[in-house]
Amino acid sequence: MNFSEILNKKKKNKMEVNQNPENTEQNEMLPGNETDNNEVIGDVEEGTSSANSESQISEEDKLKAEATEWQNKYLRLYAEFDNFKRRTSKERLELLQIAGKDVISDLLTVLDDFERAQKSIETATDVIAVKEGVTLVQHKLKGILNQKGLKEMESIGKEFDADLHEGITSIPAPSADLKGKVIDELEKGYLLNDKVIRFAKVIIGA
Repeated sequence: MNFSEILNKKKKNKMEVNQNPENTEQNEMLPGNETDNNEVIGDVEEGTSSANSESQISEEDKLKAEATEWQNKYLRLYAEFDNFKRRTSKERLELLQIAGKDVISDLLTVLDDFERAQKSIETATDVIAVKEGVTLVQHKLKGILNQKGLKEMESIGKEFDADLHEGITSIPAPSADLKGKVIDELEKGYLLNDKVIRFAKVIIGA
């Protein structure tokens, strides 16, 4: 009940009392206006306090509901991220396991050639023919690996580069222009798609 309704109700009650002759003198003697006003103000204050209390409770419930909603969103997001991480880890592991499948499939033909060459060697009498056969298999192997992005490093006569070479030892350079350069190569280095996969083991001229 708002302030206007309470005030109208009090005025109506006062008019009914004033219309009764028996209560006229008593009404004149009593400070009715002050009493009525105090009662109205008290009712208004009580209603306002109740409204404020309800508003405060409503705001608190709203904040609790909002906090619960954000917590649920966080839990769902965390669960989705955890599932994504597990899925990608599994896919990465599977990819690593089958990454060399194509290369190995192509190398199987080279393995077959080596088996045939081995059988030929057992009964061969012509060493030159055996040597040519082995050379052909080697070229075939290199060709397959080159198609997959593998390249040999050319190190001999080049400046020593720690990003490409692994210095094993150094010896006196046979000429002044070979100082600080690669004189000999103990083990070839290789690049895969222009990235080093094995450093060349070299001897450096001093």
